[in-house]
Amino acid sequence: MSTRTMTVAQALVEFLGNQYTVDKVGTQEYRGRLIPGTFGIFGHGNVAGVGQALKQSQALDPTLMPYYQGRNEQAQSHQAVGYARHTRRRATYAVSTSVGPGSTNLLTGAALATTNRLPVLLLPSDVFATRAADPVLQQLERPDAYDVSVNDAFRPLSRYFDRVSRPEQLFSALFNGLRVLTDPADTGAVTISLPQDVQAELLEVPDEFLAPREWRIRRPDADDEDIRRAAAAIKAAKNPLIIAGGGVLYAFAEGELARLADATGIPVGNTQAGVGVLPWDHPQSVGAVGSTGTTAANALAANADLVIGIGTRYEDFTTASRTAFQNPGVRFININVAPLDAYKHGTALPIVADARKALVKLNAALGGYRAGGGLESLLATEKARWNAIVDDVFDTRHTPLPSQNEIIGATNRAMDPQDVVVCAAGSLPGDLHKMWRIRDSFGYHVEYAFSCMGYEIPGGLGVKRAAIAEAAGGGVQRDVVVMVGDGSYLMMHTELVTAVAEGLKLIVVLIQNHGYASIGALSESLGSQRFGTKYRTHDAERQTFDDGEKLPIDLALNAESLGVKVIRIAPGENVVADLEAAVAVAKAAPEGGGPVLIHVETDPLLDAPDSESWWDVPVSQTSELESTQQAFSTYTENKARQRPLLG
Repeated sequence: MSTRTMTVAQALVEFLGNQYTVDKVGTQEYRGRLIPGTFGIFGHGNVAGVGQALKQSQALDPTLMPYYQGRNEQAQSHQAVGYARHTRRRATYAVSTSVGPGSTNLLTGAALATTNRLPVLLLPSDVFATRAADPVLQQLERPDAYDVSVNDAFRPLSRYFDRVSRPEQLFSALFNGLRVLTDPADTGAVTISLPQDVQAELLEVPDEFLAPREWRIRRPDADDEDIRRAAAAIKAAKNPLIIAGGGVLYAFAEGELARLADATGIPVGNTQAGVGVLPWDHPQSVGAVGSTGTTAANALAANADLVIGIGTRYEDFTTASRTAFQNPGVRFININVAPLDAYKHGTALPIVADARKALVKLNAALGGYRAGGGLESLLATEKARWNAIVDDVFDTRHTPLPSQNEIIGATNRAMDPQDVVVCAAGSLPGDLHKMWRIRDSFGYHVEYAFSCMGYEIPGGLGVKRAAIAEAAGGGVQRDVVVMVGDGSYLMMHTELVTAVAEGLKLIVVLIQNHGYASIGALSESLGSQRFGTKYRTHDAERQTFDDGEKLPIDLALNAESLGVKVIRIAPGENVVADLEAAVAVAKAAPEGGGPVLIHVETDPLLDAPDSESWWDVPVSQTSELESTQQAFSTYTENKARQRPLLG
């Protein structure tokens, strides 16, 4: 067997550069790089290992494993996740870090990836496997378990975890890691811990290990008996409702879902990850469902006697904390590639399968079935009512500071159908879920499984990288627009420097409301009077931040100091028109010219339309505050509506 003498890190880099994803959806074949590049911030843990290997690779063949900088390890993992989602889990990036804080900075990124069921390859460095230098700088020492390092914290957060303590272990670690990375049912964060001494050790590497290798995405078909039972249940239902999640998009099942909706007349609601499964104005689309849902979707959910969940994990926002479905006889059909999700809510009709393949069979099995006229009439009525509500809040003008609703409407109108909006945390995701009028299945990217503050800008950069690759491959040209509040902006705005360094055209709409508007509204509804949610000067005598002057911060100037082109929208009567014009200017900027940030102030007390739904956040059962007492009374009323949803 022919071999090459290499370091572990050199073998790792060359191996990753030769891995390919292959996929087949219908008659469409796909083959592309699984790991198109590696992010890295270097320190004593990886500078002489993975860092040296990347430098050597760059010198010998710059196309094999391109290296990209970042300003924060967590942000680098977010870029990888953003890229993975836009590529429908067919590709992601690797992230290399040093030991200690460089590694633990990835923990949030690992949790985000695994919670969202999105692939990312994390390569945190570790302390010496040989313990030749012990303890090393940044090493955690536990007197009860000396083999534990900070990297063991990745175990519960990763879908797969391994530690390469000997050079020979690299082979099995990578094969098992990439198996998980490319498995739709198992994917998430794959963490391979690399002790810094092992990275630099020699290894005899078989040529076969370094040869191009293909990883086929498994798309299991639905069992015929499961489809027969599901079709029978649908035909027997009077008020069925489809809830479509991200699994529909990852399976490229939008076309089959549209065929099902068109043929049967069954209304389709969507989760956060499922926005885009149908255009917003499709006759059967009732939009977002649950706590951040539309009144249309929630009215139909309350009435549904059969819920057909497709590619959803039934987060509490989707089920309105198990209060959304009030029909006493409601049953669930759950179609999901992951058994964990297919069996949720005690369903007697789980279908463990790829969403598209299941829908192909279900469409054939339903043959001519059409929902009753009463359901279609209710659908049309509720859809028209919600659309009128959104039209009203989009068109109502407040001065000098607009509502967030007006900002969303203006941004939505100014973007082209194929453009992508990116968001993650605060009040924006809920408002976007309700009101964003989606026109392209790739046009909505809101990270809400982990709802991680700070994801927006780095996640948007990941989407932009994927959009550039998409256009280079003959696909459509997409602008990427990040919508972010001031609270989340301050968490990880430094990745704008990454965009400046690479000339990445990222459009950022920064909404300044001087605090945490989302938690402020939640706090008020729970009787805590927006405590600790405002950006104000500190009153040392009363130990409060609630009543002081607004902080004299200038986030537009902050962005300018990082090298970003900034457009300021002045308060007044022309905010909405000026914002639409600013988005148009940003879109007209050339590719390669770097990021553009649009700064606009809003009134945080002007709320979005009510979803006529609920979210379970426990309230103090006893309190000296009257506001908390009233909130607990409301809470107990809503709590009584919760159901186990066994169906």
